Amino acid sequence: MGKISPVSAKYIVHSTITIEGVVDRPDVIGAIFGQTEGLLGSDLELRELQRSGRIGRIEVNTETRNGKTSGNIIIPSSLDKAETSIIAAALEIIQRIGPCNAKIKVDSIEDIRVTKRGFVVERAKELLKQLMDNVMPDSQEIADEVMYSVRVMEIKEYGKDRLPAGPLLEESDEVVIVEGRADVLNLLKHGIKNAIALNGTSVPETIIDLSRKKVVTVFVDGDRGGDLIIKEMLDVADVDYVTKAPDGKEVEELAKKEIHKALRSRVTAEQAKFETSTRTGENGGRHDDRRYEGKKHEERREERKPDFERRTDKRPIPMPLQQKQKAAISQDEKKAFKEMSEDLIGTRGAYILDDKLNILGKVPITELQVTIKGLNSAYAIVFDGTIDIDLVKAAEKANVQYLIAMDAKQKPETRINLLTVNEL
Repeated sequence: MGKISPVSAKYIVHSTITIEGVVDRPDVIGAIFGQTEGLLGSDLELRELQRSGRIGRIEVNTETRNGKTSGNIIIPSSLDKAETSIIAAALEIIQRIGPCNAKIKVDSIEDIRVTKRGFVVERAKELLKQLMDNVMPDSQEIADEVMYSVRVMEIKEYGKDRLPAGPLLEESDEVVIVEGRADVLNLLKHGIKNAIALNGTSVPETIIDLSRKKVVTVFVDGDRGGDLIIKEMLDVADVDYVTKAPDGKEVEELAKKEIHKALRSRVTAEQAKFETSTRTGENGGRHDDRRYEGKKHEERREERKPDFERRTDKRPIPMPLQQKQKAAISQDEKKAFKEMSEDLIGTRGAYILDDKLNILGKVPITELQVTIKGLNSAYAIVFDGTIDIDLVKAAEKANVQYLIAMDAKQKPETRINLLTVNEL
C-alpha cells in the first residue's frame, strides 16, 4: 500500500486539522479512510487508489496543547487535476475523529511539475552558460580562423630574395609594396592580392627589378620609419605612386575602408619627391611626418591641376570655364562644406543638405543624378566626385543652390554655386 512518494507525484494536497480533544495519528488516518469510504464511488475509493499507486502514503503530523490537537495532512496524488480536487474536497466532510469534534481545512493543492519546471529552467541556464563559455566556439572565431588559414596558404615567396607576396603579383600590371609579411596578410584579407613585402628597411634587388616592369605603389606605415622607406625607394627604385597609413597606424592594423582610402589618396612619385624636398628645406634637414592621406587631400589637389587646366592643345573648350558671379558664401557654410567634404574623401558618396545644412540623406554618387531628379528641392549637395554638365543640369531643375565636389572637369555658366575642395 501507498508505494507512491511525494517525489514522483504530480500534485500534493496540503491541509490543516484542528481537533477538540486528544487523539493519535492512527485515529486521524482511520477517520480519513472510514468517513470517505463509499462517498465518491468505486473509482475514487482511497484504499483502491493507494493500492494501485495513484494516491501515495497519507502523512499526518500532529501535536497536542492544552487538551487540543492540531497539525497538517499531506496527500500525494498522481490523479488528474479534477480527481485530485475531489479527493481534497472530500477531506473537509470529516467532522469527528474518535469521540472529538474535528475540522479539516484544505490550504492548497501544489503542482509538483511547476517546481520541477523551475528547476529544469534554472539548470538549463547553467548548462547553456557552461556550453557557451567552455565548449562551443564563437562562429565568428571559426570563420576568422578558416579565413586566416586560407590567406596564409595564398601567400607565396617571390624572387631570389624570397619575399612574401600575394598570389596575383605576377599576373597584375600594378603592385603594392608594403613593409612586412603582416601587411601583405592584411591586404589579402581585404581582397588586395598583388602586394609584396620589403622584409626590412633596405630595398632588395627583387623590388628594384620589379619596379622596372610594373606600376609600383609604395604603401608604408604612418611613422618615421615609413618616411625613411619612401625616401630610399624614391632613390633606388622606379616608383610610380606613394601613400601612407594614417598618423600613428600601421598597414597591418588598417580596416578595409582605411586601406582603400589610402590607396585612392596616393600621390605621384614626383609630387612625393617635391614635398619631401620642400619639407627638408623648411625644417633644416629634419623630416616631419606629413601624411599622404585624406587629411591632406586639399594640398594634393592644389598640386594637381584639373584636367581642363592641363590641356596642351589650343582647341577652344566648348563650355565656358568661368561661372557667373555668385553671392559670397558665408564662413559658416564654407566651414561646414569643408568638413563634410573631408568626411566623404574615399567613400564615393554624397550628402544632400537642407537650407540649415542638416544632412537629409547620403547616397552613392552612382545614384546621385537619379536621386536629384526625384527631389523637389535641396539647398546643397556635397559629394566625392567630379562636377559635370549633366549633374549641373539635374541640380538646376531641383533648385539646388550649391554643388561642392572634389574636382570639376568644367564649370558651365549656371545660377548654381559650383565649388571644389580647393576653393573652400
